[in-house]
Amino acid sequence: MYVKRWFSIAVIILMVMSLMIGCSSKSTTSKSKDGKTTITFFYRWPNEPYKSYFKSVIAEFEKQNPNIKVEEVTALNDDYKQKANVLLGSQNPPDVFFSWAGEYGQKFIRDGVALDLTKYYQDDTNWSGQLISSQVDFFKKDDKVYGVPLFTDSKLFFYNKDLFDKLGLKAPTTWDEFMNVLATIKKNGTTPIILGNKSPWAAAHYVTALNQRLVPKEVLDKDLSYQGAKFTDPGYVEALKKLNELRPYFNDDPNAVAHDEARSLFLGGKAAITFLETQEITYMKDATFKWDTFKVPTIDGAKGDQGGLIGAPEGFMIHSKSTHPKEAMAFLKFMTSKANGEKLIKDTGLASTVTDAVNENTATKEEVKAMDLIKEQKNMLIWTDSALDSRIFKPYGDGVQTMLGGGMKPADVMKSVQEAAKQVYNK
Repeated sequence: MYVKRWFSIAVIILMVMSLMIGCSSKSTTSKSKDGKTTITFFYRWPNEPYKSYFKSVIAEFEKQNPNIKVEEVTALNDDYKQKANVLLGSQNPPDVFFSWAGEYGQKFIRDGVALDLTKYYQDDTNWSGQLISSQVDFFKKDDKVYGVPLFTDSKLFFYNKDLFDKLGLKAPTTWDEFMNVLATIKKNGTTPIILGNKSPWAAAHYVTALNQRLVPKEVLDKDLSYQGAKFTDPGYVEALKKLNELRPYFNDDPNAVAHDEARSLFLGGKAAITFLETQEITYMKDATFKWDTFKVPTIDGAKGDQGGLIGAPEGFMIHSKSTHPKEAMAFLKFMTSKANGEKLIKDTGLASTVTDAVNENTATKEEVKAMDLIKEQKNMLIWTDSALDSRIFKPYGDGVQTMLGGGMKPADVMKSVQEAAKQVYNK
């Protein structure tokens, strides 16, 4: 009798708890207390100089909006991804959260995690009109906008201008010129190009750029979309063959070297050329030589975009379960104001997506030059490691690593990618 009664009570308690959990799952950790609305801001920069930048922006926002409090949650890079898997799917997710562009962010859109921000863009064109439109496009799906790009980034070859001048060399514009430059540098006894591919994204950026030159844009657009990817165009194999052409000019065993190690060696004059993100210009103050940049050379007869850049913005989304989307959006607008865009490049070296925030008063001439290149691009090609489902990128990145070590042929790498795409998209 007592057992049955306690069993009935336990069932009732469980039902009540289930109802409470169901209700609480519709809200975020944002809450009101002491007359203030609290929004949770989840981002991936607990390190300097970014930490100080965000804290100062938050402090000023709270000063200008005394009824709103911003609560921070941070984690660095890979730890962020792990923490995001837990927090964004929890009963109390953050209101504002960081997202990379590409498949990482698109998955949040498809799964209904990211709030549709289109009306905010449309209702406040004074704000949205100042953002570089090509960078906003990275956070779109079906003509709707689901994110706000904070900063953007691209990739260029950085070279030792002192060494080039000494050898009578000019920055190459074509692949044939590039190969001749590399051969001359190697003959001089200097490592032509230094690559740190301990993490496979580094060589994947080479692959991205070569795919852009060798694969037709409409094919790339389809293969880098969520569905319909096949990777059967012959340009993909040709891109890997071009990467193989660079192997004799790379440093020994690039797979054993980390990217930041390779960058430091380049800055110390141990190599003539390296492939860096434009946000890494901030490190160039430590270079022991005069330097300059050049775009990935054009390839004669290739069917891809010969003038394009690779790269992508990074930014923020608002959780679809946020109970304070208006306040969350006010914070994102404040972060991407002209004043804070200028502060971003000055304090951190990250190039704001606010038009003209990167200028002669806020940035070096090299940073302004890099931003001008980005603004000229109608369609930047996003990094392969960001664009693809991780189940497809893994055989791609691992395959390229093995290829650079001499263990795979280009065609074999692409076969593994094709098989992965079939499995992921069930084609």
